[in-house]
Amino acid sequence: MIDKKRMSKGQEFEIMKLVLDKFLWLGFIVMGWGMYQSLSQAEVMAGLWFMIAGAVLLLLFLIIIVKEYEVWA
Repeated sequence: MIDKKRMSKGQEFEIMKLVLDKFLWLGFIVMGWGMYQSLSQAEVMAGLWFMIAGAVLLLLFLIIIVKEYEVWA
């Protein structure tokens, strides 16, 4: 049988930070694109939808982070 090495809590947390950091950047990029669309075009609503989508992404990842933290704590 193959013994699997377990990661420490610190190692798991560092990996989670690296992964979630990328998702948070994605949310901010979507919001930034929406701001750019709002300021560069006459139609503000198109950019507003992107900003709302970015905010929803960020809230979703906030919920995921809190749930993971509660499992670990």
